[in-house]
Amino acid sequence: MDEVLVGADEAGRGPVLGSMIVGAVATTDPALLPAGIRDSKELDDPEREILAEELREACVIDTAYCEVTPREIDSDAGSLNDLTIAAMVDAVGSVLPASVKTATVRLDACDVDPDRFGNRVRKRLSRDARVIAEHEADRIHPIVGAASVIAKSERERHVARLAAEFGDIGSGYPSDPTTASFLEAYVDEYGDLPPIARRSWRTSERLLERVNRSELADF
Repeated sequence: MDEVLVGADEAGRGPVLGSMIVGAVATTDPALLPAGIRDSKELDDPEREILAEELREACVIDTAYCEVTPREIDSDAGSLNDLTIAAMVDAVGSVLPASVKTATVRLDACDVDPDRFGNRVRKRLSRDARVIAEHEADRIHPIVGAASVIAKSERERHVARLAAEFGDIGSGYPSDPTTASFLEAYVDEYGDLPPIARRSWRTSERLLERVNRSELADF
């Protein structure tokens, strides 16, 4: 098989609600990527979803994603960078064909040191590959932009499923007024965070501190 080019990126590192998603895309020819591929942050929702479907349906392109849940993020399994690296290894491994002889993997680096980030991913891959990590790789390289489209699309699907169960939760980011209102109302009603919240986030800790102060005042 010809050399395979793989891109990987994440969506949802910062939200207080829901999972982080890592997406990966592989192809033997970047020219086969849909026209208009770029960093998902530069696309509106309809544009992103059209491109995501084109990527998923193209027989000459492989896509995969890996979910990192709030419970995993809150656990002692490692830092957020550790979890991102593990998810990137899984997602990249899912799109690397068994018959591939050579592969170049481009990553959007989450570490302040992109070389360190890339080396950590490379050492954990089950097969040899040239791994290059860069900051803002999703803006520089279309293959990483494609991975960002998959990651963001899957993250939005995930948020939609959560909203169907819990009501309007907004984007899940702490700065989103809808998300903040949902969390405050939930904690006021139930005295605890919803199961979809990242308890280790400062936003969550502040809400729990408020509950504890209220309980002490009542006592």
